[in-house]
Amino acid sequence: MSSVPVDPQLVEETTALALEEKGKLVKSLSRLDMTLFTICAFVGLDTLGLVASNGPQGFLWLVLLAALFVVPYGLLMSEVGSAFPEEGGPYEWVKLAFGRFQGSLAAVLYWFTNPLWVGGSLAFIATAAWSSNISEISPGSAWDYIFKLIFIWFSIGVAIAALKRGKWIPNVGAIMRIIVLGLFSITVIIYGFQEGFEGSVVTDITPTMSVFLALVPLLLFNYVGFELQSGAAEEMKDPQKDVPTSVLRSGVTGVLLYAVPIFCILLVLPLDQVTGIGGFLDAVAVTFTIYGGAADIILKLVALGFILTLITSGSVWMIGSDRVLAVAAYDGAFAPFFGRFNARLGTPVRVNVLSGIVASIFMIAAVALFDSGEDSKFYIVLTIAISTTLLSYLWVFPAALKLRYSHGHVKRPYRVGASGNGKMIVAAVMTTFWVALGSWVAVFPGTLESLFGVEYDFLDTWGTGRGTYELLTVGTLVVIAIVAMIGYAMGAGVRRDQVTVPIEPGGGESS
Repeated sequence: MSSVPVDPQLVEETTALALEEKGKLVKSLSRLDMTLFTICAFVGLDTLGLVASNGPQGFLWLVLLAALFVVPYGLLMSEVGSAFPEEGGPYEWVKLAFGRFQGSLAAVLYWFTNPLWVGGSLAFIATAAWSSNISEISPGSAWDYIFKLIFIWFSIGVAIAALKRGKWIPNVGAIMRIIVLGLFSITVIIYGFQEGFEGSVVTDITPTMSVFLALVPLLLFNYVGFELQSGAAEEMKDPQKDVPTSVLRSGVTGVLLYAVPIFCILLVLPLDQVTGIGGFLDAVAVTFTIYGGAADIILKLVALGFILTLITSGSVWMIGSDRVLAVAAYDGAFAPFFGRFNARLGTPVRVNVLSGIVASIFMIAAVALFDSGEDSKFYIVLTIAISTTLLSYLWVFPAALKLRYSHGHVKRPYRVGASGNGKMIVAAVMTTFWVALGSWVAVFPGTLESLFGVEYDFLDTWGTGRGTYELLTVGTLVVIAIVAMIGYAMGAGVRRDQVTVPIEPGGGESS
């Protein structure tokens, strides 16, 4: 089963279990699938209101980060995703660059966000959208639990389904984003000419440090997802050609799908009427009055479309991140029980079910113990939980640069910079800086504000003192680290059954 590569730079040490499980993968993702998949991952409607609630500055930073973060990020992922198209992409890149244990930490951090995001933010926002626009659901009622559980397990069901079938849900989700946001934007233009524009999109746009530091983690969380498709890299039909193209197309589309509706929200609503969660649907309710008697029906349809986009956001991240953890497991970097792909479906069902259980437990705890998610401690844990994805990029981005040097002989169908490593270094440094800044602000809020002399009321912002906040956040990170170390220790037996394979030119792998 093993082979000896001619060039030591082109060798990878994997496991017998990995080769066995790779045999269950089926190539089913076309270039169009990958583009729609990434749009679905990249564009989340759950945060539109939160960004818009920061007014013109929110829009300004959204546009600036598109240039200063999204562009170099897309370049990095285009190179590494097309040069090393291996299942579990982010884990494999970090493993090749820094070793299995570092890959394990990155994989667990990358995965951990998503079950808590689905069982936390997405399920709660979907319930609020349903309750406000379609049929009231009382917080803490039986229907509250049932609705959220249906939401969670529908997302999980999409991830469990064979990718050749399950991919259609994210595809539909991407198209639904374009339809909903496109209809909204056109409606706003018509409304503006009929009723006037009462927003403040061009006033008070001078950037301030306080708004910038408050928005950084949220905007970065909005703008990640280019590498997610590489979680299923060996299920792509032609990743060497399709990864760069899909990143470019989804990046341009995604930035526009954020910028245009937020601009429109700020055109329509006075800032004091833009709420964090309801900002988008509030703007829909205001502008869709131009449709007269049909407005109520259209609003309900848009609310359903909004909920569908939330479901597909969760499902697409489950599809990608669950594969990353499963690959780490079959490579001996996490508990091997979770390294199995279902023979019939070709999906990591065990990790999918684990994600559903974690999401469900988190949701039930939030409703039962944290005042249906209103308790400040719930928001603190949720904030750090969804920030773990940002932390994982502290491994992923440097790995992309390291691979340029450590695996320089691997053919790169797309390369950042025609010659030399200068542009690659700049892209890696810029992206790593932004995620480091976002991670620090999420884990230690208020510290940079103090450094720059910005007033910051910690108790008013978080509803608790710094000691409690840091206990919850640092405690959460310690738990994640312990889970990663235990999982790595459990994979020792798998690692002993090691197989050496060549990394072929173009990033492929053979046995």
